[in-house]
Amino acid sequence: MNVAPAWRKPATAAALLAAATLTASCSSGTPAAGPGAPEATATATPQAPTIKISPAEGSAKVSPEKKVVVTAAGGALQDVNVQADGEQLDGAYNTDKTRWVSKTPLKPSTSYDVSATAGATTQTSTFTTVKPERALQIADVTPNAKGETVGVGAPIIVTFNQPVTNKATIESALEVEAEKPVDGAWRWINDTVAIYRTAKYWPAHQKVKFSARITGIKGGKGLYGTEDYSATLKIGAKQISKIDAAKHMMYVYKDGKRVQTMRISAGMATTREYTTTSGVHLTMERGNPVRMISPGRKKGDPGYYDVMIGHAVRISNSGEYVHAKDNVWAQGVRNVSHGCINSRPDQAKWFYNNFQRGDVVDIKGTNRELEWNNGWGYWQMSFSQWKKGSALNGKA
Repeated sequence: MNVAPAWRKPATAAALLAAATLTASCSSGTPAAGPGAPEATATATPQAPTIKISPAEGSAKVSPEKKVVVTAAGGALQDVNVQADGEQLDGAYNTDKTRWVSKTPLKPSTSYDVSATAGATTQTSTFTTVKPERALQIADVTPNAKGETVGVGAPIIVTFNQPVTNKATIESALEVEAEKPVDGAWRWINDTVAIYRTAKYWPAHQKVKFSARITGIKGGKGLYGTEDYSATLKIGAKQISKIDAAKHMMYVYKDGKRVQTMRISAGMATTREYTTTSGVHLTMERGNPVRMISPGRKKGDPGYYDVMIGHAVRISNSGEYVHAKDNVWAQGVRNVSHGCINSRPDQAKWFYNNFQRGDVVDIKGTNRELEWNNGWGYWQMSFSQWKKGSALNGKA
């Protein structure tokens, strides 16, 4: 039998596999893709940002106190637009611009459109706010006559059309900005009237802006502000009249300079009602003539009178005026009036023509004190006491 040489023995399967492995490991090239070769893995597409808006689309009867909140996930907000009646609602972003929150209250009975964009994503929402059971508005601001210039003692008297129970909330929406600022405070005298008074007289010759940003502010149960209000007051010259009833004299000063010296006659003081009040009065209104009727008396009673008086300037609600009277025999000599300050007709006319509402009339020399709530007698109260009537600083 023939035996093959050892060197010609067939290779084993293990040896063939080892050779194949060695060949593959020594190759530095990439094998060409051929039929049936697997494809390379594709890069994943980034997910678009998502946006959430509150109040959501179609929400109704939304409280004006609710904030509009827009948030983004997976990207930053590029633009947020919230509008109603063509007006933009103010808001602010957080640091990384993934959240936007409105800063001002919403208007009641109003439809809002919201649009927000983050990357290629845009989200919208339309919602409506609730109609309040009662609408809170400013019924009157005094003094606020068009083009009027007022005195340095002038208050700002705000009257609301509805009783306010959330006084602190509403008071915080009332703003007073003066070109020459001084300390001041509000005092609520009832549920519908708040009065602003300064700690010292206004600096003369300036403008003061009053704003009531009450839209959307809750004033009580079912009561929301529906309209803002603003007015600009002009503070004129510093006009102060000093009256000494005991000496029957009146001196008028304008910006520190005496501009008028008047002989006067004050209340005869036979009764309390005929006694002129001492204290800091403010000029309130005027008339030419003014009908004056004796209080608490009817025709035929002792002391009854019903007369027309010229060039009369009111300084209290208890019937006191500075007015004209042709009784020069008493003026500068004795007090014979029913409580008013009367002066020579030509000087009373001058005072009538030159006064500003809110000018100071400081009277002394009688034993009847002006009450703080008699007319505009607000300067009769110390400022520390006045502030106690504020819903923010005091007990109102």
